[in-house]
Amino acid sequence: MKLNRTLIGFFLILVIAVSFATLIQRQQSVAFSVATSGGTFLTIFNLEVNVAERPTTVFNNATRVAIYDFIKANPGVQFRGICTQLGISIGLAEFHLGVLKKAGLISFFRDGRYKRFFASKKFSQKQMKLISLLRHDTTRSIIKTMLEGKQASHSELSCHLAITSQGVTWQMNRLKKDDIIQESKDGMKITYSLENAYAPILTELVNLVEQA
Repeated sequence: MKLNRTLIGFFLILVIAVSFATLIQRQQSVAFSVATSGGTFLTIFNLEVNVAERPTTVFNNATRVAIYDFIKANPGVQFRGICTQLGISIGLAEFHLGVLKKAGLISFFRDGRYKRFFASKKFSQKQMKLISLLRHDTTRSIIKTMLEGKQASHSELSCHLAITSQGVTWQMNRLKKDDIIQESKDGMKITYSLENAYAPILTELVNLVEQA
């Protein structure tokens, strides 16, 4: 009699174990068939959540939307400009910029010690570099002068822009390094001219920066 009870107990345990194993195997089979159908799913027993169909959370925050719209309207804006113009703290701006960057919605171009932000896939690396240069007031004034007259002497630029000769030298060395201008010398006179290939794109980008 005692043996029969032992056997019955063992049989019941075996039935429960087999049933549980069957349930797990069936659940795994369902999860596999769902996963291979093209979506990404989280399956916890009978709970299935389609991650691909979840609504995006990137634009569910008004501050983040404002930052993104501001960057789109002001390509090449630097970090401090975003904080100042939108009246938000450094920490808050850093957080939301991180979310937008991770989502692939914005990118930045390194301009010396500055990061200049752009909406992703709207500008090439070359355009971002030129816009970053044009965001500097003195550089933009030099470019505009060159676009108007095609060429200018060192002394003319210094007088017209009210900057020192050393300042002109520093600015022009940077523009020469980027192959934007050419330099010619006639005795002591130095004349600068704009590379013809850059004229159309610089005209367009100057207007873009000044309208932003």
